[in-house]
Amino acid sequence: MSKIDAKIPQGALAEKWSNYKAHQKLVNPANKRRLDIIVVGTGLAGASAAASLGEMGFNVLNFCIQDSPRRAHSIAAQGGINAAKNYPNDGDSVYRLFYDTIKGGDYRAREANVYRLAEVSNSIIDQCVAQGVPFAREYGGLLDNRSFGGAQVSRTFYAKGQTGQQLLLGAYSALSRQISKGSVKMYTRYEMLDVVIIEGRARGIIARNLVTGEIERFFAHAVVIGTGGYGNTFFLSTNAMGSNGSVAMQAYKKGAYFANPCFAQIHPTCIPVHGEFQSKLTLMSESLRNDGRIWVPKKKEDAEAIRAGKLKPTDLKEEDRDYYLERRYPAFGNLVPRDVASRAAKERCDAGFGINSTGLAVYLDFSDAINRLGKHVVEEKYGNLFQMYEKIVDENPYETPMMIYPAIHYTMGGIWVDYELQTSIPGLFAIGEANFSDHGANRLGASALMQGLADGYFVLPYTIQNYLADQIQVPRISTDAPEFAEAEKAVEDKIQKLMNIKGKRSVDSLHKELGLVMWDFVGMARNKEGLEAALVKIKAIRKKFWSDVFIPGSGDLQNTELEKALRVADFIEIGYLMALDGLNREESCGGHFREEYQTEDGEALRRDDKFSYAACWKYAGENQDPELIKEPLDYEFVVRQQRNYKS
Repeated sequence: MSKIDAKIPQGALAEKWSNYKAHQKLVNPANKRRLDIIVVGTGLAGASAAASLGEMGFNVLNFCIQDSPRRAHSIAAQGGINAAKNYPNDGDSVYRLFYDTIKGGDYRAREANVYRLAEVSNSIIDQCVAQGVPFAREYGGLLDNRSFGGAQVSRTFYAKGQTGQQLLLGAYSALSRQISKGSVKMYTRYEMLDVVIIEGRARGIIARNLVTGEIERFFAHAVVIGTGGYGNTFFLSTNAMGSNGSVAMQAYKKGAYFANPCFAQIHPTCIPVHGEFQSKLTLMSESLRNDGRIWVPKKKEDAEAIRAGKLKPTDLKEEDRDYYLERRYPAFGNLVPRDVASRAAKERCDAGFGINSTGLAVYLDFSDAINRLGKHVVEEKYGNLFQMYEKIVDENPYETPMMIYPAIHYTMGGIWVDYELQTSIPGLFAIGEANFSDHGANRLGASALMQGLADGYFVLPYTIQNYLADQIQVPRISTDAPEFAEAEKAVEDKIQKLMNIKGKRSVDSLHKELGLVMWDFVGMARNKEGLEAALVKIKAIRKKFWSDVFIPGSGDLQNTELEKALRVADFIEIGYLMALDGLNREESCGGHFREEYQTEDGEALRRDDKFSYAACWKYAGENQDPELIKEPLDYEFVVRQQRNYKS
């Protein structure tokens, strides 16, 4: 039976990180030059890590799947980034940020990791201001803050509705400086296809040049994965179409544990699906819930009339509107966490009160805010988001309430890492959304940017030294080594196998079929029967994929369909893992909602006596169910409670 060591330092919660840094091993400046580190990914986590490690003096090889790091999906984060600076003087603190994150994640995250995240959050803001990130400021010149779901304080720093873009530009400028200095070598349009293990340690990667189709080998003393999440398993999600979970699956098949795959986040404020030929969904920032009020008609006949086009939302009087979040959760109102808001929207739509022609939408209304603050203030805060909505839906949200519906957004599951952000494979690290996260079963809004930058700027630069300190004498291993040749051959064989199928189904059609199974059975609400059905259906899709997929073109040239096929093959395996994990976790917590386990008023019902653990899945071979290893989540400093956003 495999065992897990999370390497959590001893001592009081607030002292663990300081104690770790005081006693870790270091690498002196002259020795750093002798060590190579591969960083895969150039989003907030990857770019901040590569820039920091380059600045420290390591030789960094940074791999970017896009034509520029500026295209990383971190750019799409709109609402903001959390930190406990307490500028508004409203009662915030490092401990409160820690507690809100633990509670918001439904007590399914490691205490020590989450406290460290809250602890370094303030340094992130200082770093980004120094880089010139144009955060919003209030009239006195201080950085402004807004509130976000799951918190009763205003701790979210923002730059209009484009915070992710501005933070990424800050990280990109730091990264560009290291590239020009020569400490970081950038490989754009390269996709990692396997990790190379030599004598039990990660020693390099196999990557495909997406422009030429050539497969290449790269050595490093350590490998860092910062490649984001696997939300596109669902086909329709808020993720960019290139976002994928393939690197996590490659690491998993080489021995890294995949933890909590069933913890996927549904975002409550997304533009509803508008047709069967849609390829992705568009997010409306959670920051809109600060001033927007969510409602549906109180009477079913009004909802039916709106769906039929006989009634407009502006025709409904105030007393005929059900502001259901304010009604159900008076203490938090429209700012309940994402999982709670999403399920509440689903419940209203399932009960027949949904609007839109499909009945799968609710209103997000700004008329109150416009009357109270004036249109110019609302425009100043959210103007670019309103423009985006109008461009997509062709309705003016200043005059007609926005329509929103939940959609797959972020994945809390991912590659398991210990306190040092190291996977179960020595020398292989995972950061940002790619790891199994400090968010537990649900991520609070504005915490993804916080985790990505915390890992890259302030955690990994310390912990990776602890690993590399005894690797100084290890010479650079030639990529002619048999392990590199073997890994490259396995990649080539897989590509050849795919190209030789020559079936009748397009990659997208199979991906869409998988996505429908995932949304219907492993989506917002799950049950035993549905998850068991999903496992059967995903096996059938796997069989169809490997016997009937058609990939045009050549395997050794530029080929976007081949790229998609490699990723969809991995999405099928991830989908199976998600359903298996969801079936095993017989409780409801955060984004994982089992219909059999809910309170009398329909809230998530945890079973702490049986499921207070991170579920770590260990690969057991092709078409074999993996082994489950449990990492107990022992809480020394927080008392688990039923989450309450009502009082």
